[in-house]
Amino acid sequence: MSKKNAVGRGKTAKAAKAAASNGAARKGARKRPVTATAEVARASDRTAATKMPAKEFEEELAKLQLELVKMLDWIRESGSRVVVIFEGRDAAGKGGTIKRIVDPLNPRFCRVAALPAPGEREKTQWYFQRYVQHLPAGGEMVIFDRSWYNRAGVERVMGFCTDQEYWEFIRSAPEFERMLVRSGIQLVKYWFSVSDDEQERRFKGRLEDRTRRWKLSPMDLESRRRWLDYSKAKDVMMEKTSTPECPWYEVESDNKRKARLNCISHLLSMVPYKEVQYPRLKLPPRQKDPGYRRPPKDSLNWIPERY
Repeated sequence: MSKKNAVGRGKTAKAAKAAASNGAARKGARKRPVTATAEVARASDRTAATKMPAKEFEEELAKLQLELVKMLDWIRESGSRVVVIFEGRDAAGKGGTIKRIVDPLNPRFCRVAALPAPGEREKTQWYFQRYVQHLPAGGEMVIFDRSWYNRAGVERVMGFCTDQEYWEFIRSAPEFERMLVRSGIQLVKYWFSVSDDEQERRFKGRLEDRTRRWKLSPMDLESRRRWLDYSKAKDVMMEKTSTPECPWYEVESDNKRKARLNCISHLLSMVPYKEVQYPRLKLPPRQKDPGYRRPPKDSLNWIPERY
């Protein structure tokens, strides 16, 4: 055998051995269990891959917020009453969407109702009573950051209500909402849906960020543990309370930016608003100064200029 052939066969043998080793490594990798951390990382990669660029999001949001201003102007002018309900999984993006809706709007005519847990007195009231007082008057829009559907979700899953109270709510909620609609209130209901992996990624982000840790309560962590129970409760709620008069609208919210734009766009399509024409305003001339002298600046308490 020539030296050249021996070298060639040696290289071939080494290559075959390396290929076999790589194959075994790949086979072993397939058998290795995927950790929760790895799944969260993969979810983060998928989200990043489909994430809308910030500039594009801001441009589209600015257009929609201008339309929201026009919508609220029409609500004020027409004396309409609009109620928007936001429900969904914890960390699904409800709060961020609500913030983008109310940011450009006059807070005197657009309010957010985010009620705390009921007190001892409220627990003895008719269940819907504490929510009724937050309903809008003419020319107002009210956004419920969680609503009377607490009973169909957290109260049901966590055992904060009895079976009798729960089923009475399931029976009464559609009737209550039909009453609102007959009274002239427009009711729009949104459910924000987030995947298991994406919710875990967001929860971990809140744990690591001190400025957002307040968003993660012990109740949120418990709801995470009872994911399946919440899913079942949600299915029953949708089946029993999504009616022709007041249907539920689901928002896919794994991609926050797209979810916000899609939800705002849908809300605008639900309200039959028209642009209200106002007379053009003109700044009046400032009052003439007959010689008024302001007090010296150093006599006032100015805050320190640190920046």
